[in-house]
Amino acid sequence: MRILILTFGSRGDVQPYVALGAALRARGHEVTLGTGRGFEAMIEAAGLTAAPLSVDIRDLLESPEIKQALHSLGGKIRAWRASKAMMRRLFDEMWQVARDRDPDLVVYHPKAYVAPLLARALGRVAVPSFLQPAYVPTRAFPNCILPFAGLGPLGNRASYGLVSLLMRLGTAAVLRDWARERPEIAGPGAWDPVEGYDPRGPGPLRLHAHSRHLVPRPDDWSARERVTGYWFTEAEADWRPPEALSRFLAAGPPPVYLGFGSMPAEDAGRMTRLVRDALAASGRRGLLATGWGGLDSTGASDRVLVIEAAPHSWLFPRCAAVVHHGGAGTTHEALRWGRPTIVCPVFGDQPFWGRRVRALGAGPAPLPQKRLSAAALAEAFAAAGQPAVVARAESLGAALRAEPGAAAAVEALEALMAPPAQR
Repeated sequence: MRILILTFGSRGDVQPYVALGAALRARGHEVTLGTGRGFEAMIEAAGLTAAPLSVDIRDLLESPEIKQALHSLGGKIRAWRASKAMMRRLFDEMWQVARDRDPDLVVYHPKAYVAPLLARALGRVAVPSFLQPAYVPTRAFPNCILPFAGLGPLGNRASYGLVSLLMRLGTAAVLRDWARERPEIAGPGAWDPVEGYDPRGPGPLRLHAHSRHLVPRPDDWSARERVTGYWFTEAEADWRPPEALSRFLAAGPPPVYLGFGSMPAEDAGRMTRLVRDALAASGRRGLLATGWGGLDSTGASDRVLVIEAAPHSWLFPRCAAVVHHGGAGTTHEALRWGRPTIVCPVFGDQPFWGRRVRALGAGPAPLPQKRLSAAALAEAFAAAGQPAVVARAESLGAALRAEPGAAAAVEALEALMAPPAQR
């Protein structure tokens, strides 16, 4: 099959789709991955065709406007207003990629919410896929974007309608105006980005790329929902650590990893000082990853090493604990290797993953970055080192490593697209 994958966002929104694409390619399928600029090398190293869109998400996240959007409601509103022209351009580019590749199947992340319309215009199947349980209603827990641990069965289920409404208010008008100018796209009938599209009948299956050990499959989900486990990539076979990193890891006990991935801090210098103070107070060695601006490069010493980044699948097994922002990918990766996890969330689904880590006994309660202190972080280091927490993280790691992940997603997609006699 010719398969087009569409996603958009930071590395955490792209890397699992590279893993899915690699698994599809291993089964003989031709895979194109369309996403923002800056990920071409990772995509092509997996043997996939990169179709870069014109936006560089790292540059976008490092802009003052987006930094404000991450930390204030007013900033979010201003960023949304400024994004309309960019979104129309991205719609055009995704439509061009879809026409050029003429795929048999489109697999998409909801951030690429134009995908079902493109598939409908081409008469192809579009399968939605999710990295966090934020889109399909359930009575089991509220929408993970909301800051509530539980609202009761009725409130939990209703919360998904609220989030869906807010998402539509932010996107529907831009998409509707864009589609009106393209009769081949607009088409009749209602449209829902979570439903996908199948010209042969009702909506297709939906893929959920999270672990059922972190979020048990809700009893009220239909057979349409396929929880596969996370779509992990492996460390590059030829990746070698810098000499300074090798020396640091060999010079003492496993360090605590601290990094906030694609989340730029309001004040990276203050956050870095706070982290250093927590390490000093607890007597821990620390490995600081600057990432996309969550920490800065100051403060290296014989007990603290600062790096920009390293493959998590290589690095985390060599660390004692992992401190991060709580993205779905980093949470799964830390627990995959059986490491106690401390989540310092900023927004979105990050507090949800922090609560799940705490509920599962694999780490302490989440520490929101806005209220983070050196003393609280030092206490979290101690909590993460408790024998019961270490043992629980190790047992979760074994369970996550046993899940099929991308292989299960490939099996489900092939079954969906098989001729009727073979289904």
